Amino acid sequence: MRSSFAKSIYVGAAVLGLAGLSAVTTTTASAKSYATAGSYTALTKGQNVLVNGTNAIYSKPGTVKGAKVVASKKTVAKLAASKKSSDTFYAYGTKTTNRGSVYYKIVTMDKKYRGYIYGGKTAGTFAGGIKTTDTVKDATNPTRTAGYYLKDVSKNTLWTAPKNTDINAKKVSLYGVRTNDTFTVDKAQTKAKEGSLYYHVTDDQNKAVSGWIYAGKGYDTTITDNTKQDLGGLSLTLSDAAATADNSIKVVYRDATSKAQVASKTWVVNANDTKAGDAQTATQKNAANLTLGAFITNSKPNNYAFPTGTTYDDTFIGGVYGNTVYVDVNAQATSKVQFTVSGKPNNTVDDNAVTLTTTPALNSGDVLAATDVTVTGKESGSLTTLTNSLTAAKGGTISDPQLGTIADNLGDVNIIGSKQYYDAQGTAYHYVFTLNNDGSLFTNNNTGSVFGSTLKASVKAQLTKTTSNNTTSDSSWIA
Repeated sequence: MRSSFAKSIYVGAAVLGLAGLSAVTTTTASAKSYATAGSYTALTKGQNVLVNGTNAIYSKPGTVKGAKVVASKKTVAKLAASKKSSDTFYAYGTKTTNRGSVYYKIVTMDKKYRGYIYGGKTAGTFAGGIKTTDTVKDATNPTRTAGYYLKDVSKNTLWTAPKNTDINAKKVSLYGVRTNDTFTVDKAQTKAKEGSLYYHVTDDQNKAVSGWIYAGKGYDTTITDNTKQDLGGLSLTLSDAAATADNSIKVVYRDATSKAQVASKTWVVNANDTKAGDAQTATQKNAANLTLGAFITNSKPNNYAFPTGTTYDDTFIGGVYGNTVYVDVNAQATSKVQFTVSGKPNNTVDDNAVTLTTTPALNSGDVLAATDVTVTGKESGSLTTLTNSLTAAKGGTISDPQLGTIADNLGDVNIIGSKQYYDAQGTAYHYVFTLNNDGSLFTNNNTGSVFGSTLKASVKAQLTKTTSNNTTSDSSWIA
């Protein structure tokens, strides 16, 4: 009996011991210390925020069991350093753990990242891994506020707020907006991250259409040529409508000899009553106020010219809507001129022989590069006249009379050496160059040359005291 009783005590003690061990083990596992989170609460008013890179973003508050990493600290650090508005966050909800930690539900403006981030210990304040931010800054309205056009109604969208600066920003419907509708600017803002400029504009023909549009650098009153303005989705000139068979004529430029296509453009009429198959009239114009004839002339590809005697002007008629007009052109080429110093440079200035200490000295036979000289016209238009005389049908022989004309035109420009030379006293000098033999040598040296080839010009060098900076001009035609 005693043996049996004792045995039962030991067995019972062993069972209790195991039970006790089990209890201890369970308690230790719970001590992993997962927090619990309270219910989700939507913020009464959402807040634009920036992350600072110190905390990761989780699918749940980070200390709650089952929380998964949405964006690691490394990724969040990159988002914190980003200069893109799309990487700005919007906080819209919160959960607080049983340990008093506040987590905010946040999402990037482009909706790429969404989750919870630690936001401090006080509900309603933004600390920990985030801070509040303004996504835009007010800017000054442009000097010119009226008469803007959308560059492309199908592409340049208006937004209810500058893109990616408001989580609720959306595109404004441009249904019914025409290419010739004008817009007026009433507000301007820049994005806090990129610094890019947006204008708030309203359609003058339909006041219900208004919104924010990217404006590039904005309107610059110092620029007199409106075509040089960078205005993002806006334009100071009317843009063409989308080309259709009912409103456009294609212009194909082709080589006059081979008939191979060298370029093509499309003229789109600024009217609503034309149909495919209709003949174009001399009074119809595109958005830029160009008739078809003027458009053909203005759109001619570079380095090509119309055959001699052929012109296209406002009187041109020959197009049919939905069809193609073929325009013959001839390839053009511009010859360049290579200057070579002939004879010993004249270093006498004001009847005094000047000894230069600058090395290397200029010598007979030296070839002058474009960087060695600056060229100015003696009279207005002299340079243009010169370059025009160097340009003609590619490969065409330059006749002797034409060479004589080029020589005469070279005589009408100042060819000034850009290098400075000095004497022992430190006085600055430069050379001025003129054609040898009044140009007849130029003709003799280049007889039989073709347009596009390099022409040889022998020049004399005369030393001149430098009294002011030389004026830089067009030297693109110098070999």
